[in-house]
Amino acid sequence: MLSYESGGSGSHTVLLLHGLGATGAVWQRVSQALGERGGVRWLAVDLSGHGGSPWQPFYSVGQMTVELAPLVRQCGGGELTVLGHSLGAFVGLALASGWFGVEVRAVLGIGPKIAWPAADVQAARELAARPVRWYATREEATARYRRVSGLSEDIAPGEECLARGTVQGEQGWRLSQDPRSFAVAGAPFGSLARSAGRVLLARGERDHMVSLEELRMHASQAVEIQGVGHNAHVEDPRAVVALLERLLTVASSCGGG
Repeated sequence: MLSYESGGSGSHTVLLLHGLGATGAVWQRVSQALGERGGVRWLAVDLSGHGGSPWQPFYSVGQMTVELAPLVRQCGGGELTVLGHSLGAFVGLALASGWFGVEVRAVLGIGPKIAWPAADVQAARELAARPVRWYATREEATARYRRVSGLSEDIAPGEECLARGTVQGEQGWRLSQDPRSFAVAGAPFGSLARSAGRVLLARGERDHMVSLEELRMHASQAVEIQGVGHNAHVEDPRAVVALLERLLTVASSCGGG
């Protein structure tokens, strides 16, 4: 069973899916904003091979979605909207395809990396092939986790967003992420976006992983979130929740996803 946190109440659930190398804790500020909004439940999951969730022999977007679907059927409840960051956007779109027995009303994807040059894919494969690296102290492991997840101290000065990013073992401290999960890099985005129904894509204004033009090739109404980078949901959670509100309003006027 995947590790998850949940909160809120209501007949609509927002499923929060983190990016590669992070954990569901990155949604802490978004979940607070959703709590202030009221009227919705939220479910923040540690994807397969991340945080408190089990490691697997291999990883792909499809495999992660297969692992996720039973949890969503068990804990989702009512109408379901997905808010996914980076890798989480890929998994959310796959979940919304209808291939996994889950009905999704709409998907908000933040900062998915669409273009994967051969050099980037090769670099990800090399990371996936590396053995687990151990650190002598928690501080060293946390510093590495910040680099891998992009949660630098300027955007995440506290530790609430870092939860479950590192674990202690017999050899010291390590990242909770299975290095083999880097193998998900390079998944085709276009086929997922075409099959997912109601979709809104967004990027941080300073996100170097994806351009607005790339997003608009797959969703013509894609938008930029001003003043933030790749981790827009951490830097400006209220702007992300405002986009979610916009998506839900459009989905309602169109009769759902």
